[in-house]
Amino acid sequence: MVKGYISLAEARASQAALLESALPVIAGEVRAAQAAATLQGPGPIFLGIGASYAASAAAVWVLRSRGIHALRLNAGEHPLPFPQSAHPIIGVSQSGRSSETLAVLRTIEPQLRLAVVNVAPSPISEIAATTISLGKLPDSYASTTGYTATIAALGMIAEAWDGGTIDPSWSELPTKFRALEREIATRAVALATPLRDAVAVDYAGAAPSAGTAEVGALLLREVARLPATGLSSRQYLHGAMESAGRTAHILLGDERETALAHTLAHAGHHTLLITTLEVAEEPNLAVLRLPEVSPAQRAILEALVMQSLAVETALLRGVDPDAFVFFHTDTKVA
Repeated sequence: MVKGYISLAEARASQAALLESALPVIAGEVRAAQAAATLQGPGPIFLGIGASYAASAAAVWVLRSRGIHALRLNAGEHPLPFPQSAHPIIGVSQSGRSSETLAVLRTIEPQLRLAVVNVAPSPISEIAATTISLGKLPDSYASTTGYTATIAALGMIAEAWDGGTIDPSWSELPTKFRALEREIATRAVALATPLRDAVAVDYAGAAPSAGTAEVGALLLREVARLPATGLSSRQYLHGAMESAGRTAHILLGDERETALAHTLAHAGHHTLLITTLEVAEEPNLAVLRLPEVSPAQRAILEALVMQSLAVETALLRGVDPDAFVFFHTDTKVA
């Protein structure tokens, strides 16, 4: 286990309770930022890398659905200084120490710097004009609660931006989260078994769930050491699915993803569809149904499934879920 982090087993066992306590705290911080006239004007650019980049997808969808221009950008893909813009930049980093995100934030106007972090004070929170902190939630090295709470914070920011209102249904999410936990506990091994012997796993999600596809693939690589790729469904349809063969497929979405699931299953490929629709299971097609919730809340429920699949696949493959192979010295600042 990596120093400073709790085990995946402990993190998963405590996740529902931690989220339940964190959600009203995060909502309070978002409302305070809203009252201070911070969350207004041109739509924000969410800036992150790895899981923090993935966590922003649902929030971007929420803002665009409200008619507010918003983007998510990979912090490692920009020459510095960052181009001048009127858009506030929200640096997303659970540790508050992501070197690429910090480097970009340092090059933009101080009043445009916002941050969502789990750890504050931290280098990123210290240079941000406004920081939304998750409250130093205990987390595993392959992020669990840190990731799901980050989605919540970004989702609430998206709902509150420019005079919006935080969805009151957030208070109901912990109950739905626990119900899904109970269902997954009875099915996790069966759902993960096709992944055990796959040479690779493809994750594809509808646009609000594209981040879930990305983080699902990341978790499977981190935890189970199995090659995986996460794409939006439309990107997957534009050629990527042609490599299907000895692969497993995790699809997140509704109408279009159901059609894609049937296409893959009928071609003989193991497929898991995670959807809010009633879809019958059939050979090569397993279905996990989610409750109908807002896009950001759905991304949190989907993340729970991604965590379970990664851990169960690791165990089936004889891999310690908490053991990492490579460590880097340049992705986090001191």
